[in-house]
Amino acid sequence: MDTDNITAQALIEQLGLVRHPEGGWYRETYRASEMLASPALPARFSGDRSLSTAIYFLLSDSDISSLHRIKADEVWHFYAGSALNVHCIFPDGVHRVFKLGPNIAAGEQFQAVVPAGCWFGAELAESGFALVGCTVAPGFDFADFELGQAKQLCNRYPQHKAMISRLTRA
Repeated sequence: MDTDNITAQALIEQLGLVRHPEGGWYRETYRASEMLASPALPARFSGDRSLSTAIYFLLSDSDISSLHRIKADEVWHFYAGSALNVHCIFPDGVHRVFKLGPNIAAGEQFQAVVPAGCWFGAELAESGFALVGCTVAPGFDFADFELGQAKQLCNRYPQHKAMISRLTRA
C-alpha cells in the first residue's frame, strides 16, 4: 500500500477500522493468547489480562483522541501520514507533548511511551491524517479505560485548561 497517496477514508476501509469511544478509528490487530493471572498483576488491575495487545489507530482532520487514562503503559508507533501530538498529563501535573511523525530532524519520534495512570489524548499537528499503532502491556481491557471529564480535569489541572478543553467532549 502506497501511504504517500492514500486518504484517511481509504485506510479506514482497507484496514477495517471502526470508531473508538475516545474518538478516531481503530482495529485490534493482536491480543496475546497467554494470560497474566490477576494475583500476578499489580492491585490496580481487577482481573486476568492478556500479556499484550496492539491496535491500529487513525485520526483525521475532524478527529481528536479525547483525554483518557488506562492502567498499563501504552507504546505509540507512528506509521504514516501527518505528525501527531500526543498530550500527556502526569499525576504530578506536568504536561508533556510527544510529537509522533516521520521527521526526526524536526524532533518528531517514531515511538513514544505513555506511562500507566497518565491522562493522555492526541490531535493532529497539521492537517491530513495520522495512522499509528498502540501496544499495551499487560493487554488492554475496557475495564481499565477511563474517559476524562473536562470539568474535573480543569479543576485538578487548571494550568492546562486550554488543552483540556480542546481534548475533551461535553
